Amino acid sequence: MNQLTQILNSIEQGDPHAAEQLLPLVYAELRRLATQKMAGEKSGQTLEPTALVHEAYLRLIGNEPGAQAQERWANRQHFLAAAAEAMRRILVDRARRKKSRKRGGDRPRADFREAEVASPEGSAEVLAVDEALTGLAAVNPQAAELVKLRYFAGLSIPEAAEVQGIGSRSADRLWAYARAWLRRAIGEL
Repeated sequence: MNQLTQILNSIEQGDPHAAEQLLPLVYAELRRLATQKMAGEKSGQTLEPTALVHEAYLRLIGNEPGAQAQERWANRQHFLAAAAEAMRRILVDRARRKKSRKRGGDRPRADFREAEVASPEGSAEVLAVDEALTGLAAVNPQAAELVKLRYFAGLSIPEAAEVQGIGSRSADRLWAYARAWLRRAIGEL
């Protein structure tokens, strides 16, 4: 059992010091994931990759109100998949908040650093992907989970297949199906 798995098990057992040991081990990987996710966002974002990592980490470890119930993470890939899902939820929640009328979602935003109007399509794109992924989960939950592992956790097909407990060839077929399904669904939105 490697050091990361031992720390994850300690967190599950309620060791308060284990969470302090976890962040240094996974920070670089989480930061890479957050940077990838934020690269797809439009200008005018107030959320930086570092803040996204910290918010996702707090949700996973359970030190934040509304945090996910702590779960057992089998290994590094499983933890990163959970982190990617937390980041996805954070970005979707932010997109929904930005689009809400209460928060001025019906008005153009100004980026005061460059005095340009920020593009509202970024929020709409995140919401469209989330809506399509929710639809895919209703039709084929295994395919939706594979998309989350590949897209949000950055896992390769063999790694995602291992996390899901399926063969690599099955994962290849599932990935091809999911990509085609999502393209069609997003095109219809």
